[in-house]
Amino acid sequence: MKPKIRRAPLALLFLFVLVLGGCAVGPDYQRPQVAVPAHYKELPGWARAEPAAAAPKGPWWVVFQDPLLNQLEPQVAVSNQTVAQNYANYQAALAEIKVARSALFPTLGVSGSTSRQRSSGALSTSAQNSGSLEGSVSWAPDLWGGVRRSIEANKANAQASQATLANATLSEQLALAEAVIELRVTDANIDLLQKTVEAYRESLRVVSNQDKAGTVPPSDVISARAQLENAQSNLIALGVARAQYAHAIAVLVGKNPEALSLPHDATLPPLPQVPVGVPSTLLQRRPDIAIAERQMAAQNADIGVAEAAYYPNLSLSAVDGFMQSPLAGLLNIANHVWSLGADVGLTLFDGGERHGQVLAAKARYEAAVANYRGTVLAAFKNVEDDLSGLRIREQQAVVLDGAVRDATRATEIARNEYAAGTVDFTAVSVAQATQLNNEQTALNVREQRLLGAVSLIGDLGGGWSASDMTLASDAPPAR
Repeated sequence: MKPKIRRAPLALLFLFVLVLGGCAVGPDYQRPQVAVPAHYKELPGWARAEPAAAAPKGPWWVVFQDPLLNQLEPQVAVSNQTVAQNYANYQAALAEIKVARSALFPTLGVSGSTSRQRSSGALSTSAQNSGSLEGSVSWAPDLWGGVRRSIEANKANAQASQATLANATLSEQLALAEAVIELRVTDANIDLLQKTVEAYRESLRVVSNQDKAGTVPPSDVISARAQLENAQSNLIALGVARAQYAHAIAVLVGKNPEALSLPHDATLPPLPQVPVGVPSTLLQRRPDIAIAERQMAAQNADIGVAEAAYYPNLSLSAVDGFMQSPLAGLLNIANHVWSLGADVGLTLFDGGERHGQVLAAKARYEAAVANYRGTVLAAFKNVEDDLSGLRIREQQAVVLDGAVRDATRATEIARNEYAAGTVDFTAVSVAQATQLNNEQTALNVREQRLLGAVSLIGDLGGGWSASDMTLASDAPPAR
């Protein structure tokens, strides 16, 4: 009967630990509601796609049909240093999950020692060796769920870190698309100014011939030459902008600026027709919203970690081994020793420290909720801005196309009238300057429309979706 009496308290303690092990203090996480508009205000005629078909996915840049973009965009996820930094941060966050999860399991250890002791008596001196070999087990059961809440928080932080990686990748890809578009527009502007320089050179030739014939005043020659030289100066200045865009593209794909050569190409990408998804899809696709939502989940779990400090801690330990002096025969059964122990600790007074920690955790959660809701609102604002920009600039482009046609015709008329001697060179100069200004403005609007399409794709989440946001322990992200 005595052995049963000894085992009964241990069995009850083990059962007690198992029952409490299912408890976890603190609030269970639920995503707060955010008011989601049923429709976008801008461009009401655009169709709402189902979530599975909404907005571009995967290699979203192919909609621009630019060979350089198709070549360089995949390199961003591999070689861009900002992406590499965020990938390393994500791996560190995954490691933190393992650290937190380790607290659920017992700690096993083994230790051994040996010593030599000398003693001297009145008649003799003796030396003796002694030693020990022990194995130990210690375990602090997660009675109140503090460890599990910590694991929950670390998982949410890791998912936020993965979303940060996705956000960094998308941001750098968007920056590359913008840089390539600006490079293309700069090349187109160079071609426009080269054509203008040739036109101004022809005007100078005509005026010079008429000056030699004595039919025009010398001031016309000076005006024509100044106009040509100003255009040549602007053409040279474009070389600075082009070099900077080329350097930016090289860095975005992880190369030294001199390692990437980009030939002149004034072919502008076609303006893509970007579909608009339902507003709720936006909450799933945008990495920055996923970051804010996962940070909110982590702060919610931290409340449980803080509340677990109110409850007593239980620690179990066991030691089993051998101890012998002298050392010979250490592993003999007669030298076997063991011990079992249990420690319970409860803080009775801490001057309000735990209460303050719980209040701080709750306040951090409320701050995370506000950040999440603010991020969602900002996302809808960004999309509305993009849509309105595309709509208005489309109208502007139609008007500018007409202005370019009219200015081109006005230049031809002014040249003919000048050749006929009915107007002076000022009329030609003004007409040519107006034509160049209208053509450059039209080119800039085309650039803004392309950049607006890139911005809209980014604000809709690009090719990233929440279904891809799994921990690397389950499915490692492609690098």
